[in-house]
Amino acid sequence: MSDSRKPIVPNEPIVTHLYTADPSAHVFEGKLYVYPSHDIDHDGPTNDNGDQYAMEDYHVLSFDEALTVCTDHGEALHVRDVPWASKQMWAPDAAFKNGRYYLFFPARDHDGIFRIGVATGDSPDGPFCAEPAYIPGSFSIDPAVFVDDDGRAYMYFGGLWGGQLEKWQTGEYVPDAAGPDAAAPALGPRAAELNGDLLSFRSAPAEIRISDEDGTPIKAGDEERRYFEGPWMHKHEGRYYLSYSTGTTHKIVYAVSDNPLGPFVFKGTILTPVLGWTTHHSIVQYRDKWYLFYHDASLSGGVDHKRSVKFVELHYIDDGTIATIDPYA
Repeated sequence: MSDSRKPIVPNEPIVTHLYTADPSAHVFEGKLYVYPSHDIDHDGPTNDNGDQYAMEDYHVLSFDEALTVCTDHGEALHVRDVPWASKQMWAPDAAFKNGRYYLFFPARDHDGIFRIGVATGDSPDGPFCAEPAYIPGSFSIDPAVFVDDDGRAYMYFGGLWGGQLEKWQTGEYVPDAAGPDAAAPALGPRAAELNGDLLSFRSAPAEIRISDEDGTPIKAGDEERRYFEGPWMHKHEGRYYLSYSTGTTHKIVYAVSDNPLGPFVFKGTILTPVLGWTTHHSIVQYRDKWYLFYHDASLSGGVDHKRSVKFVELHYIDDGTIATIDPYA
């Protein structure tokens, strides 16, 4: 266990002794926890398939009450302890239900196909014990689990390119499948309600539709608004906010709905591009404030697969829209 003794300030790395990315922030037992991926410090090849993102394990981080000191609770789960997984433990998420803590994570199975697994533990800081098999019917990457006020839980997931979402358009894995034409509706994230034990889907995952204000689906060629990866769901004043990365244009944007499964209406940009190719986030309320957690590559001087988690306060405008954040302003 280690602490970051230098007081943390917004828009600066929350830890510097290891590279972290893809932060999933939650409040458990009155404390703010972050579940990031753990970037490996290597100098291997970089490509659109994401081979440079060679993560092997997860660490759990937590903050003090003032959000000025961050504690690393050490390794909570390693790929060697996941029977079905071979490599690339990418962006995780966490949830609490039934008196248990759950860690959800993507990884490649032994055939090289991304699946989503789950591990459970008695404490929010781990360790976690992986289920022997991945969630039946799961695929692609970036699971985000949202537990609604009524106790029903939903998983949102999916990522293009290395995340393999294009390969599942028929419901089966097609290795050479391409995405839709630029003028066709963009692929949306997948969503499924989870069973009460959070270990399986209640029904088959379905695609979420994201449209503009007049109801026209966002097109695949609309790279400023279309879904790429990194879904996150949160609720504010009774409305559901689906936020995600645009990938190639490097923004975090969002859409709103009155139903957790949509359809969603695109609203705008939350976070402008950061240093490094990827952008991935979470949104959490801690006490009376809202915070955006995100990552950039500043700690490594711009190396895309050596990233660092940061956070900043997030603000809502009176009409429920979110004020755009420029972390370098």
